[in-house]
Amino acid sequence: MRFSAPVLASLDGRFHHLKTPLVDAPAAQQDPAVIETVTTMLAEVERRGMDAVLEYARTLDGYRGGDIELTPQQIATSGDRIPADLRAAIELGSERTQAFAREQRAHLQDFEAELVPGIVTGARYVPVARVGAYLPAGRFPLTASAFMTVGVAKAAGVPTVIAATPPQPDGVANDAVVYAAHLSGVDRVFVLGGVQALAAMAFGLLGDLPVDMLVGAGNAYVAEAKRRLFGTTAIDLLAGPSEVAVLSDESADPEIVAADLLGQAEHGPNSPAALVTTSEEHGRAVIAAVDRQLATLATEPICGPAWRDYGTVTVADDREVAAALMDDLAPEHLEVITTDDDWFHDRLRNYGSIFLGAWSTIAYSDKGMAGTNHVLPTAGGAKHSAGLSVSRFLKPLTYQRVAREATPELAHAVQVISDSEGMAAHSATATMRLATYADVASAGSSAAASTAG
Repeated sequence: MRFSAPVLASLDGRFHHLKTPLVDAPAAQQDPAVIETVTTMLAEVERRGMDAVLEYARTLDGYRGGDIELTPQQIATSGDRIPADLRAAIELGSERTQAFAREQRAHLQDFEAELVPGIVTGARYVPVARVGAYLPAGRFPLTASAFMTVGVAKAAGVPTVIAATPPQPDGVANDAVVYAAHLSGVDRVFVLGGVQALAAMAFGLLGDLPVDMLVGAGNAYVAEAKRRLFGTTAIDLLAGPSEVAVLSDESADPEIVAADLLGQAEHGPNSPAALVTTSEEHGRAVIAAVDRQLATLATEPICGPAWRDYGTVTVADDREVAAALMDDLAPEHLEVITTDDDWFHDRLRNYGSIFLGAWSTIAYSDKGMAGTNHVLPTAGGAKHSAGLSVSRFLKPLTYQRVAREATPELAHAVQVISDSEGMAAHSATATMRLATYADVASAGSSAAASTAG
């Protein structure tokens, strides 16, 4: 998440930086060692099947033998093994996320339209058949990940959704993650992590056909595996380290802004956090608040390096410049805390998801409570792509039905274009229909004349 040189040049003299990154490289830069490792692993799994999957599981997951698939009873009773307040929070997040997904689905409607007499066209929204969801459970088990992947796929109508989640140090799955998947409607759960999990789902090694789509966040190895498997299956998106940007003015509380910047920096030591403000005083106050909060934050070893190495604070001369800078950043998560949030909401175009006003915080979405999806584009991807949603699991399949009477106009135009291109076979598909149309018309005229005689 960095400003681009052309945009900075176009705004030259209308902004200045209070803090710039110490690391002059993209946070999501690909590591050649990761690429080489993932390439080797995928090739081995494709060649040797489950033998390779289980071998990697022993080495990387601590797999000790036995069935890697959870039984339906283990899945259904996972909520019994977690604290009651955590169970209630997971239930709330699951319902909110599915409610939003159902609302999205209701607005994606099949349609049919007669463009001109005799030409009927339409589209049907058909879900993919099989989805594989990766549910992270490493340094931080992302409990809400199942809401966003399994639950949204089910709301889209996907018949089969399987999930893979890495084992904990004791060799078993994280019960909170499994319970979230259970509430989301998962069909099968496998205790399997990393590249080998994605490969097993993509190549159909888990007692089911290959999945049509892989979804879910993960570390650099998981992201690279999805990149390499794209084409073998569809994927949700290629996401790098989590990003946060805040656009605020002097009306915002510096302590709240600082807390929200650190809230996303907590995802990893290479997670960028950016502030764009129209007030230098406010910008300096936020920097001071970040320093104060880091001093007592339990996750300072993660947040501290992220802020130091990738954090930025930029002061814009006015709100137009602030909006232009933020659209150039195209952040994954964007908070707007100003005296005129609606103006920015109407103006801004590039972000994964936007959080408007001081009472909105990214964590509400991260944990599933706001209903919106947290699988979002990073590294500038929001300039051209949206985050995961019901629509990603649906194929808008088009169709057309042409009546005989519409043939002359269509066929003649296609013949002219095809002949100009030198595509004789295309032209023939039109001219044959013209000839048939003429024969039918001639036969109809003859029959009418005979009847009249």
